[in-house]
Amino acid sequence: MDIKPYNTVLVVLCFEGPDDYSMAGGLGDKINHLTNRLADMGFVVHHIFIGDPGMDGVELRKEGKLILHRWCQWISEIHRNGVYDGERWKFDDFTKSAPPFVVQDLVHPAVSAGKQVVILGEEWQTAEAMCCIHDLLHMYRLRDKVKMFWNANELYGFEQVDWEYLSRATTITVVREYMKQILLEKGINPVVIANGIPEVLLEEGNQANISQIRKMVGTDVIFSKVSRWRQDRGWKAAVDAIHKLNNGGESASLLACVGVETDRKRIAHQLVSYGMGMKSISLEMNYKKSYLGATPEGDSTPYFEALSVGSKKADVFNSGLYRASDVVLAKSDHDPFALDMEAMAAGAVVFVGRKAEGHIKHMYNAVVLDKYTADEILFYTGYLRMHPEKREMIRAAAKETSKQHTWKEVVKKLLQSLESQASTQRIDLSD
Repeated sequence: MDIKPYNTVLVVLCFEGPDDYSMAGGLGDKINHLTNRLADMGFVVHHIFIGDPGMDGVELRKEGKLILHRWCQWISEIHRNGVYDGERWKFDDFTKSAPPFVVQDLVHPAVSAGKQVVILGEEWQTAEAMCCIHDLLHMYRLRDKVKMFWNANELYGFEQVDWEYLSRATTITVVREYMKQILLEKGINPVVIANGIPEVLLEEGNQANISQIRKMVGTDVIFSKVSRWRQDRGWKAAVDAIHKLNNGGESASLLACVGVETDRKRIAHQLVSYGMGMKSISLEMNYKKSYLGATPEGDSTPYFEALSVGSKKADVFNSGLYRASDVVLAKSDHDPFALDMEAMAAGAVVFVGRKAEGHIKHMYNAVVLDKYTADEILFYTGYLRMHPEKREMIRAAAKETSKQHTWKEVVKKLLQSLESQASTQRIDLSD
């Protein structure tokens, strides 16, 4: 059976969701764009997530097409510091209570109405729950009416997963080719389905504002860093490159997104050892404009005043001003949530690692660094400054490439892939 809005009910299991309490990073953004896009297409989508304890347990959005189920609220009530506060207790409760609800309250009514159900699980926290759902469906003789898929956005938590059990219960998917290679070593052949970017990121930034941002930063060269604050994401190379430029007589700054990872302290120590500073700037920014490297909608003056405070002394800023940067530093082999593609959508020149995905073409729509060292960063930065026509060609090609990776296009490919996998998904219905 084809997967269409009139014949299919979708169920999504993911710890993160649309509440502020439930947002911890890229996964929350990804799952919200996915569920909203599917609901806009006419699908009935049930999203089960760790919700804000102060909000309704069940909420209908998108004219009833998107149904939010806030789970573990009784635990969240005493663990107020976000979705992963009290994670072990939430994991245990989610694994025990979500599967019977899915089978009895969602699958059974849908099947009784003549519809099929597609269940999507996200990340390691839902893997055991997906296996439990498989077992319950088997027990109630409903397994042949349900297609089950489990997705990994990154490697974190892989050691928690019973891969043999999960591969029997679901079709496993991943978002990056390098993750597929890792699972192949475990004897598992997952399907690669990449994450997408919001269409709004393709909008042109205000050039006057972008020029003003560069003026406010006030350095010869501006880098942006796209990744989590972890040393394996190329931070040392980025900081070393800035240090060498500053020592060589030019001034350079690094614009970076806010992060709370523990490695941020080590990166900060590296900055201090070079005599460099870090400045955090907290701003209420419109989502789409912040990604485009422009200013909030409305009066931009307060934003620029905040950005300019101490800017001559601070080498690292927390902000996502991709388009205002000479270079955006990313490592596509690790970042799962299309952060490199977001920067490309802004028309930025993106530097990636050699494990970049197939859509990245060296010196066409991005720059691929072989070893991701400071010297490589400085060589290509200098080359593009001396060849502005090549730099602008890369910017244009990057923006064009990103058009094929919007959530509209990704969801279309996702449904095609789900249909293909569902038609071949083997289900053991024996007693």
